[in-house]
Amino acid sequence: MARLTITQTRSNIHNNPSQKGTLEALGLGKIGRKVEREDSPQLQGQLKVVTHLVEVEEV
Repeated sequence: MARLTITQTRSNIHNNPSQKGTLEALGLGKIGRKVEREDSPQLQGQLKVVTHLVEVEEV
């Protein structure tokens, strides 16, 4: 499986509560925070919800 680096690039203010919850579940919450995760179908679903708030890079 591939490793992905996920960086929050935009604020979650004025977004859906589900989008805020998804960012928290990913371990994000502040602009500039980065996390590394294993790619999976569940992660791809989470990223689809917050694609406008994050930047994803393959490691």
